[in-house]
Amino acid sequence: MEKTLGGFHLSIEAGEFTNSEIVVMMGENGTGKTTFCRMLAGAEKPDGTQKMPQMSVSMKPQKITPKFTGTVRQLFFKKIKAAFLSPQFQTDVYKPLKMDDFIDQEVQNLSGGELQRVAIVLALGIPADIYLIDEPSAYLDSEQRIIAARVIKRFIMHAKKTAFVVEHDFIMATYLADRVIVFDGKPSVDARANPPESLLTGCNRFLKSLDVTFRRDPNSYRPRINKYNSQMDQEQKLHGNYYFLEEES
Repeated sequence: MEKTLGGFHLSIEAGEFTNSEIVVMMGENGTGKTTFCRMLAGAEKPDGTQKMPQMSVSMKPQKITPKFTGTVRQLFFKKIKAAFLSPQFQTDVYKPLKMDDFIDQEVQNLSGGELQRVAIVLALGIPADIYLIDEPSAYLDSEQRIIAARVIKRFIMHAKKTAFVVEHDFIMATYLADRVIVFDGKPSVDARANPPESLLTGCNRFLKSLDVTFRRDPNSYRPRINKYNSQMDQEQKLHGNYYFLEEES
């Protein structure tokens, strides 16, 4: 598919996805990740005669504006009553995100992090084939990010659905991703969405475009950025290993 928005052009390569899979979109700002999400959701139409296949989609937008007047509990009862009353959803999504801490507060009075957690619960609470989750880590601290990533992963596995996630926190993105779609090209001008590929090749492609190498911390296994032009950085670039994922023994 292709999409032109003013002076910006996005071309999307064909690819496929399966259920119980999380596909993370990686790319610099302005390369069309949110535009692609909006096209999948049916909010933007492709150029020309191309049509999106009919799919039931639930989307958590990038920007959350709390218009609802009432408490979080009232909002959930209005929007996602069946999921809210389901014990499985309570165990998998609601409780780990600690929603009870502010369930009876007015939505209008919530902090950014609380609103983000509400938005994740709302998106996952709507029955759909595809879940589009744009920047779930925004406004969350590092501990909440890990919890949110676990919640999304567990939900998608249990529900046997597919999620497309846009995420700029690299550690969270690599934890979530079964496969990745790399967006490249010239930001805000002409960009391309590549077909879904493995985490290893996708991260390599993305990091190569940024000229950054990662190593694995030998103790925690967390990715660490190599100092630019350090011995490790030069060595990995020489071998084409921008994202260094050695086998965990």
